Amino acid sequence: MTRTCPTNDPRERSALLRLLAAGGRLEPRRRLLEACGSAATALDAGAATWRACGLAPEQAHALESGREDARTLEWLEQPGHHLMGWNDPDYPALLRTAPRPPLALFVAGDPALLWHPAVAVVGSRSPTAGGRDNTAAFARAFARSGLGVTSGLALGVDSAAHRAALEAGGITVAVLGCGIDRPYPARNRALWQEVARSGAVVSEYPPGTVARAGQFPARNRIVAGLSLATLVVEAATRSGALITARLAADAGRDVFAVPGSIHNPMARGCHRLIRSGAGLVESAGEVIDALAPVAAHLGTALRSRLGAPIETLHPASGTSPGIVQLEDPDYQKLWEALGHDPTDMDSLAERTGLTAARLSSMLPAMELEGRVVAEHGRYSRKS
Repeated sequence: MTRTCPTNDPRERSALLRLLAAGGRLEPRRRLLEACGSAATALDAGAATWRACGLAPEQAHALESGREDARTLEWLEQPGHHLMGWNDPDYPALLRTAPRPPLALFVAGDPALLWHPAVAVVGSRSPTAGGRDNTAAFARAFARSGLGVTSGLALGVDSAAHRAALEAGGITVAVLGCGIDRPYPARNRALWQEVARSGAVVSEYPPGTVARAGQFPARNRIVAGLSLATLVVEAATRSGALITARLAADAGRDVFAVPGSIHNPMARGCHRLIRSGAGLVESAGEVIDALAPVAAHLGTALRSRLGAPIETLHPASGTSPGIVQLEDPDYQKLWEALGHDPTDMDSLAERTGLTAARLSSMLPAMELEGRVVAEHGRYSRKS
């Protein structure tokens, strides 16, 4: 379900863009938004309030003299483009609790997907053939189980993870370390377009921001912050993937690593993580099982925020206990396609005619309702 972010009032949007353009430390600007309740009110509050919230003189001067960037406004006017501010009720719940959450997010695609339970899949830009295959297998299994796949759109493991999730009909979110309109690297433009069309592309940087080395570690905190856990497939001992794993741990999220050959330099980063306490995993099912309880908790929040149609599920009056009639026809199709034997996502898609992405949004809700049991990426009616 696509939702339009509430930051669509021109005055509010203009004020938020000026807060972003002020630059400097994020925390004082977040404090200002929390104190004032909206970007427009924060802008109107004046220098005394800005100082009280901790804004530096340079930030206050930028707020007084700044104006919105024409390129950014033009980008936001296009369909499927969104700006989601810290004070926006649709700001992702997981990211809000992570260290140093961004003041705002530019989103190309469906912003509701940022609430979807997901795993960050990261690793080397130059993986081995086996590492690339492992990445695709894990990402494909996550997608089929209903979990989203988050990554950074880089070459190597990131690209393989996004592509596998898309091919499985699942949800994937790409986080950029540059302007939302500048696919990086440039050779991933087609993948950027496909992710924006079927999932969501995210950046804290406004349109036109060029890629700089220091922005990619900052990007990694968003990759980790949007995700229930981070999986490192292959990584050297000095790798951006290890930064993402550390940031995930700092945010209180699980970290998993795939072991490799002692002769593979791309496995040494994973082995280092495992020695430091990361979970050693050999299959996606191990990750899926470990995350099931926390994914259900996030699913409850998602259902409340988005008003998921699971709330309309109920047995029809006068029917026998074995017969269930559901108001939403898609849910009824899914219920009839489920049996008492575990069934995989591909079979359910074939039986119902629904996409894997649609099924992956429905099954967690039915699981929360107590109608469905999920085990190793396969689903059955709860006895």
